[in-house]
Amino acid sequence: MRLVLYQPQIPPNTGNVARLCAATSTPLHLIEPLGFKIDDRHLKRAGLDYWPHVDLSVHPHWAAFEAAYLCAAPLPRIVLTSARGGVPLQSFAFRPGDAIVLGRETTGLPDFLHDLYPDRVRIPINASVRSLNLSTAAGILLFEALRQTGGLAGF
Repeated sequence: MRLVLYQPQIPPNTGNVARLCAATSTPLHLIEPLGFKIDDRHLKRAGLDYWPHVDLSVHPHWAAFEAAYLCAAPLPRIVLTSARGGVPLQSFAFRPGDAIVLGRETTGLPDFLHDLYPDRVRIPINASVRSLNLSTAAGILLFEALRQTGGLAGF
């Protein structure tokens, strides 16, 4: 399992996701451009002193991530997240090795990714709420994916 943040904009969100990844030994991929510098003090504060324990990869664009990630055998699956569509989380079947991709805080994932990858998951929420905070959504998705695939064994 791995988490992918596509062009994240808010340092504390990314720092919180990094701490989540450190706590679960989950690789974290950041797709540039980022809305902050990787050494941003807010990013570091949110991740506290866990940054040395984060398996972090930063990619200059989506194609670089694809080149690095999609060369493994068997071919890993890209799972897109969406507040507006996709299989509800409780009905989605994760597989070991999935890359869970979360979009920008303000605009979500771009259309070209939805055109390329059919697997989508959404967290069911009250219709009066537009979306969840990025780091909250990442935690919900990751723990469910790890639960389903046995990734929590040993913790």
